[in-house]
Amino acid sequence: MNEIRSPLDTEFQRIRDALNVPRDFPAAVVIEAEAVVRRDPLAPEYAAQFTNRLDVPFITIDPPDSLDLDQAFYAESKNDGWLVRYAIDDVGFFIDRGGAIEAEAWRRGTTLYSPDIRTLLYPPALSEAGASLLPAVARPAIVFTLTLDAKAESQIVIIERAVIRSRAKLAYPEVSAHLASERTAPGSGALAGHDWSRSLTLLEEIGHQRQQRETERGGISLRIPAQQVERWSAALTGYRLAFELSSDVEEWNAQISLMTGMAAAQVMISHGAGLLRALDPPRPDKLRALRLTAAAMQIAWPSTMAYDDFVRSLEPTNPAHAVMLHQAAKVTGGARYVEFAGSPPPQAAHSAIAAFYAHVTAPLRRLADRYVLDLLVELSAGHQPEPDLIEALQRLPEVMAAADHASHQLESRIVDIAEAWLMQGRIGQVFNATIIALRADGVVIQIAEPPIRTLVPLSVFAGEDHVEARLHAEAAQLDLGTMTLSLGQGLRFRLASAEIKTGMLHFSIVR
Repeated sequence: MNEIRSPLDTEFQRIRDALNVPRDFPAAVVIEAEAVVRRDPLAPEYAAQFTNRLDVPFITIDPPDSLDLDQAFYAESKNDGWLVRYAIDDVGFFIDRGGAIEAEAWRRGTTLYSPDIRTLLYPPALSEAGASLLPAVARPAIVFTLTLDAKAESQIVIIERAVIRSRAKLAYPEVSAHLASERTAPGSGALAGHDWSRSLTLLEEIGHQRQQRETERGGISLRIPAQQVERWSAALTGYRLAFELSSDVEEWNAQISLMTGMAAAQVMISHGAGLLRALDPPRPDKLRALRLTAAAMQIAWPSTMAYDDFVRSLEPTNPAHAVMLHQAAKVTGGARYVEFAGSPPPQAAHSAIAAFYAHVTAPLRRLADRYVLDLLVELSAGHQPEPDLIEALQRLPEVMAAADHASHQLESRIVDIAEAWLMQGRIGQVFNATIIALRADGVVIQIAEPPIRTLVPLSVFAGEDHVEARLHAEAAQLDLGTMTLSLGQGLRFRLASAEIKTGMLHFSIVR
């Protein structure tokens, strides 16, 4: 049960209850979890299942407060390239098919994140303790061994069940600080001197190479600052709003995860069975509209420059470019799961990655990953997948789509409520804002301080007049009678009210 520590905690719980987010795990699930975590992968009865990789100095790199550690990393230089071992938690070792834990996980689908708590996919006894790749304890894992050439392209992929022992639980900020020191004077970093320290330097090397390969493939990462509600002890409510970009270490770590997911997809495609994560390519009509938007905002996009190169040219700290990044995110639909037998269906690739790709690196947080990992182990061993595994893969796209929708709903409502609560004391104040999207029902604005994105209805601009709203074809301009609003336009608004229960902010325009 969530301990209420702030007035906002009460509101967050009200949102979760409204969305039917479970508060606790059923007793049968907790009892089963407490029993299965006693399983020891080093016990004699499991010796035939696992390769012994206890000698590999794996490390984990995550946000500082994370306990559900899914992946562990190790790298070494090899000839003109590298050897990477990527260990992913073997959830299947602990969770029996047909048991209470599995049934509850299918109801949840994914771990849900709120500013005050995590609503876990699996009980804490598993996901934050017995199954987590915490340091200094033996853990069962699915280990990908990838032999990379000088361009960090995967040449050989081996997938096996193994027992590992992580050496250190590291956080992004400390790794970033360590590598900054190492660039200045090798050996001076705070994390130098361990048998795993070299892996951190190689993470940067491989990460840079993989980012270059991504560019060559035509892949892109939309670097849109994420709006977050985070704990802040200095605030009366205990929270604040923030826009955050991922750090360099996070991006390099993500490249290792992406590389592993791409390798997993190729293994499944070569065997004619699997579950892919797909994203359709940009639609031609939306690309044309995006070019018109760029022209309307006077952002250079040469006719010979491809969409992916244009997006990479945008700098998120530039206000006009940040607006364009929001528009660029609209040219594709949402990502989805695609199950296949035989050849992958058309449009089963992931356009942002510019390759076939599978979710495999977060089994403690995503339901689908566990079953894809189970499949990969079977396929790599030359075994025919069991019918119940194939049936699970067929059901997962619908279940995961519902879980993704619930996650987006929760995140959106929490941000809305937090905005309204934190703005209560600023009624009557005037804020500078930038238009980041134009819609038929209103204008989406971004306020830099405090960091807020919100929809302002058309009535704020037109008053009581019932004027016709005309959105231009490129969605870069909106005509309201004699008034024209444009993307990237700066406006000033006065906050009239903030509704806690609905999360609505009401503004009047300062003309």
